Amino acid sequence: MLAGEGLALALVEPLTSGEEVIELQLPAGDPARVRAILDACFAPADLLLSDGPIALPGLFVSDMDSTMIAAECIDELADFAGLKPQIAAITERAMQGELDFAQALTERVALLGGLGQDAIAQCLAERIEMMPGARVLVATLKAHGCFTVLVTGGFHQFADPVAEHLGFERVVANRLGVHEGRLTGGLVGGITDSGVKRQVLLEEGARLGADTVSLATGDGANDIPMLEAATYGLAYYAKPKARAAANGAIDRGDLTSVLALLGIPRRDWVLG
Repeated sequence: MLAGEGLALALVEPLTSGEEVIELQLPAGDPARVRAILDACFAPADLLLSDGPIALPGLFVSDMDSTMIAAECIDELADFAGLKPQIAAITERAMQGELDFAQALTERVALLGGLGQDAIAQCLAERIEMMPGARVLVATLKAHGCFTVLVTGGFHQFADPVAEHLGFERVVANRLGVHEGRLTGGLVGGITDSGVKRQVLLEEGARLGADTVSLATGDGANDIPMLEAATYGLAYYAKPKARAAANGAIDRGDLTSVLALLGIPRRDWVLG
């Protein structure tokens, strides 16, 4: 179909990862047009578009909720307060890019005021599960010399234990205010929003060196600036706006699909 649209193929061959990934090389063509054709032919599928040979990243920055973990922490925490439907509706609109993130976050956190701090530990134990392939992805990238950062519009109370479990080396997140064992309904410190996510990626990239290849994963509107700033921005089962902004997407496999798209052979994956 690409050839039929006047987009000549210079190469079609299996990628070195051996994970049933096909590499297509085109000498010319508009990326958006190429992606639209590939989506029409293969969706749902996992793909990554690049204007040059795929290289191993030296920096990996990822969102947490619905990307590294299979939940939205604030929605699950709200369930303990009997407010999940109200808060989840606000979360969904913010993820779709229909609401200002900072305002939506502030409103949701305020509704949690008075909830016992022990609900956080219970929520972590009962509701928070890692995304399939998350530990393998992080461990394998680290084994290949990649610096890993978990950056989230969620909360340190969740992100810190998740990062420790998955092996992330730095965490950037919001912090829920707590007083005398109960949530205050406010935040401590500044808000980690889309601008902060992008800035973290750029600052870490600069620290590692101007030629550092960066990889970012996320799923919502709050991740768009980070996905756009990364060398490889991969939208993971993402909202439409985030998927459109990224230059790659995981729509079919788990997080190990990122490794396959990068051309890392399964024998070099760090399992367990």
